[in-house]
Parts: sequence; C-alpha cells; structure tokens
Amino acid sequence: MSGKQAPGWAVYGRYGLVLLVTAAAVQSSAVAEGGHYLTVRTLAPVLCGAALVTPRLPWFVAPVLTTAATAVWGWLTLPLLLVALFDLAARRRVAVAVGCCGIVLAANLVAPDTVSLWRPQQYGASLFLLLAVMGGLWMGNRRRLVQALSNQVEHLRIERELREQAARAAERSRIAAEMHDVLAHRLSLIALHTGVLSTRASTLPAPVAERITLLRTASTEALADLRDVLGALHERGPTTGDAAPAPVLRDLHELVEQAREAGQRVELQVSGEAEQAPAAHRLALYRLVQEGLTNARKHSAGAPVRIRVDYGAPATVVEIINTAGETAEHTAPSGFGLVGLTERVHALGGHLHAGPHGAGSWRLAARIPRSAPPAQNGSRP
Repeated sequence: MSGKQAPGWAVYGRYGLVLLVTAAAVQSSAVAEGGHYLTVRTLAPVLCGAALVTPRLPWFVAPVLTTAATAVWGWLTLPLLLVALFDLAARRRVAVAVGCCGIVLAANLVAPDTVSLWRPQQYGASLFLLLAVMGGLWMGNRRRLVQALSNQVEHLRIERELREQAARAAERSRIAAEMHDVLAHRLSLIALHTGVLSTRASTLPAPVAERITLLRTASTEALADLRDVLGALHERGPTTGDAAPAPVLRDLHELVEQAREAGQRVELQVSGEAEQAPAAHRLALYRLVQEGLTNARKHSAGAPVRIRVDYGAPATVVEIINTAGETAEHTAPSGFGLVGLTERVHALGGHLHAGPHGAGSWRLAARIPRSAPPAQNGSRP
C-alpha cells in the first residue's frame, strides 16, 4: 500500500447506501414512466449516484446534480439529495446545503403534484432535509473529535518515546561521567607512584627505570585523553558551572542513614565486601538503591523498605522491596528513572525487574553478572 489506509466498513456502508437509494430511485422513475427504464428520468438517478461515490470529482458536482434532479423530479430523487446534504454538512458546508434545500423547495412549488415535495405532506420533505443537515453536522463534528483525540494520543506517544530516549542518553552520559571520575582517580594514583619511583631511577636497574618512565608517561597521557574525551560529559550549571559532584563509589550505608533520618523505615542486608565488586557495579547499585528509596517515599509513604545487596561472585545482586503505603502528597509527576536504570544495567550485561510483588508490594531487583577475573601470573596453561 502507498501509505493510505484501506477503506473501512464505513466507506463500504456508504457505497451500499448510495447503491440502494439509486436503485430505488431508478425503479420509482421507471414506474412513473410507465415501466420504461431507458429515459432521462431514470438516467438522472444513475448520474447522481455515480457522482456521490466518485471520490475524484469536485465537491460541488454531486450537490449540483442531486439538487437539479430533485428540483425537477421531486421525491423520486430525494434520497440521493439527502445523502449529498449529509456530506455537505459533515464537511462544514452548511450554507451550501441550506441553499440547495431552498432551491429544491422553491422549485417544487410549481412541480406536478405526483412528484412534488409539498405533497402529500406539506412540510414532510422539509423535515427530511433538516434531519439530513443536522445528521451531517453531528457526524462531521464526531469525526473531527475522534481525529483530534487520535492525533493527541499519537503526540503523547511520540513525546513519551522522546523522553525515554532522552532519559537513556542522560543515563549513558552519567555513567560515562562517573566512570571518568573513578578512572581518573586510579590513573592519578598510578602516575603519582610512578613519579615517585622515577625520582629514584638512579638506584634501580636500567630496564626497570625505563619501564617506570614509560609507565608514568603512558598513565599521564591516558589521564589527559580521558579528561579530553569524557570530561565534557559532566553536567554544569547554566551560569556558575558548580554542579554537585556525581555519587562516585559512595557507601550505601550513608544513603540508607539519610533515608532513615528522613523518616523512612529501611532494613539493609549486605553480603560480601563492596571492594569485591567492580566500580561500575557499585555505581549501579548506588543508583538502584537511590531510585528504590525515592519511589518508596513517593508512592508508599510510611511503608517499610527491605534492601538486600550481594557483592559476591558470580553476580552483583540488589533487591529493594517495599510494602503498600499511602501516596505522598504533592508528589511530582513520575519521571523516567527506571528507564535510565534499565539502560545502565543492560549496558553492564545485567537484567532489571520492576513490578508488583505479592499483595500490594513493589519489587525492584537487578542482577549484574561478573566477568571472570584475569588469570594470575604462573597460572597460565
């Protein structure tokens, strides 16, 4: 298909209606002509019906033909005129529809009594014409309302997708900025210690002194390259540029104590030592616990929160469970924190789950697999 939607049941229904009223008009015209079908009176309904179902004709062709036919032959072609008036009103051409009604009613004042719209009921045809115009107005307004709602839903869907993409991009930038801080700290230590050793190069063997100098140069250049490539990812304020530092390798216990001081009931269970996990895992755990405590405070105020963290191999695991509680007042609209966390965990090769857990509880859990440690010297096959 070429981007256009296939005709729906409403279109087929309209074609069927026009075909039906055209056949009825042809039959009535043939009866009025004494059973003869090949006459001008029987040809007129066919032309009017064809104009009503041909989409590429100018919009005024069908109203002009049906108005002229009804002005001459009265109620024989009235159903076709009603369809044309319905279409005009649905397209907000009410003035044209009213003008067609006036022309038809005026012309039928001098029409023969056998086909005049003023017989046998004087105002019966006027009522049908009015109903056709009112029905067209209602249908047109309904179509426009449905189209507006559909466009609004589509705009909201696109806006949500853009926000999710922005949240993922922001999380990637935050990960890079945090890893920049961690790697810069460790490279600085390497450069510092090699610098100290290089001052005593005269007391060391020549090959060792050369390696130390090479290591110091490489670490210094790597630190400079890292700052050039990733340093721009830090968020800066609009004027002062003194944004708060990223939470680099901060302790989870400190975060939990801050939540307890704010009134939350938090139970923390930690297995293993934090130093056993890679720096990227520890950063992800901090953000996961931070997001879990924030969501519990917003959506389950006063409910206890249970946090379980496992730093041991073969995977770093975190689980935050909170029971049902009251939604905090003046809660800000929900953002896309989980979208960013999902992006972070997936980037580390892990999996994240967030959803209901039991009766009214909510569970946020992530499992980040640990890569195998490098082989030690002397253990190579």
